[in-house]
Amino acid sequence: MTLNILFFTVTIKKRNISIEEALRDQQAREAYETAKTRAVSVHRLF
Repeated sequence: MTLNILFFTVTIKKRNISIEEALRDQQAREAYETAKTRAVSVHRLF
């Protein structure tokens, strides 16, 4: 008989981001949404 047990620990820590990082993340999200919208509109043409 074999008994395999896996132990692991998950640590969650709140991450403080700077204003520059927040702005960059927002711009990246907006660029992604714009690209996604364009791709959908192009796909609907065909």
